[in-house]
Amino acid sequence: MRDTGEYLFTSESVSEGHPDKVADRLSDTVLDAFLAADPYSRVACETLVTTNRVVLAGETRGPESVTPELLTHLARMAIRDIGYEQAGFHWQNAEVTVLLHSQSSDIAQGVDSAGNKDEGAGDQGIMFGYACRETAGLMPAPLYYAHEILRTMRDRRLAGDPSIVGLLPDAKSQVTLRYIDGRPVGATSIVVSTQHEEQLEQVDIKRMLWSLVEDTLPKGWMPPEGEFYVNPTGKFVIGGPDGDCGLTGRKIIVDTYGGASPHGGGAFSGKDPTKVDRSAAYACRYLAKNVVAADLADKCTLQISYAIGVSHPLSVYVDLHGTGKDVDEVKLEATLRDAMNLTPRGIREHLHLNRPIYVPTSAYGHFGREPDEAKGTFTWEKTDLVPVLKAALGR
Repeated sequence: MRDTGEYLFTSESVSEGHPDKVADRLSDTVLDAFLAADPYSRVACETLVTTNRVVLAGETRGPESVTPELLTHLARMAIRDIGYEQAGFHWQNAEVTVLLHSQSSDIAQGVDSAGNKDEGAGDQGIMFGYACRETAGLMPAPLYYAHEILRTMRDRRLAGDPSIVGLLPDAKSQVTLRYIDGRPVGATSIVVSTQHEEQLEQVDIKRMLWSLVEDTLPKGWMPPEGEFYVNPTGKFVIGGPDGDCGLTGRKIIVDTYGGASPHGGGAFSGKDPTKVDRSAAYACRYLAKNVVAADLADKCTLQISYAIGVSHPLSVYVDLHGTGKDVDEVKLEATLRDAMNLTPRGIREHLHLNRPIYVPTSAYGHFGREPDEAKGTFTWEKTDLVPVLKAALGR
């Protein structure tokens, strides 16, 4: 995004009940089941959900205790947790098909360590990380507030809040903010589409959500009432996988930075941490966030690239968008390489990724979340590298 002038920028989010997010949740449920049984399991699970049908497909390498029957049960429990007890998609009645097979030996030989060979990357590709000062979590503001609107709806719905009775799990939000010289100053439009029970009128839903969104945004940021769009197409009763097919990995911009940063194209959910699509994207966010947290810049984009079967990254690129504070970007690139081992093994060990920590990432973004020391989640959001970076750069 530009750092001068006045402009509008928009990001969207989708709830955990959105069909694609249901698919992400189930893929990460499979992953966590394998990692709980063996932290070095290999998993690449894709999920399809549609009307009362779930298909889990992909490749795995892990203990025999993770059976199709166990995965079917865990999938049903995840669907129940999201809140689907509808005729067209019900946790008890949906048909669950497990089509997971053994990991390709051709892929395994490139990834596995052997002799003097360290673990290689699970695939070629480019990964990006981003951080900026627009929010306390160093995330872009439009995406942050789009997530917050839906997260607040989810929390109140699960708590049985009478102010939103009748709203259902499938929902989307879109937030457009006005920027002046790179700083967000208010919302010019908000879109919220939410599944609801048949008896609710659109005017009632808009009234419910107006106060919820107003409470979520900073004071004075609400757009004019005419720019607050709720279910713009009319009623939204048929939703979730009954209303639209869902697939793993179709919400990668929602998962990352809302379009404020480039994206390498690789999805995250259902992939174990030998897959650099996921683990290296987490490392990129970790490094970019620590650069900004160390006050080396107000904005940082970082790119890393890998080749399949090769341990060390082929490139590390840093762009401070002209906001660097007496920092040479080439020197910073070398400093970041020294500060963190960017091999797949190094990333996994540094961020403690070989644990069943992935279900919480499957909705409301993989970044900008609070690390939980007890659960071991979102370790890539820590800023513990700040002293290292400052010392290396003489700050």
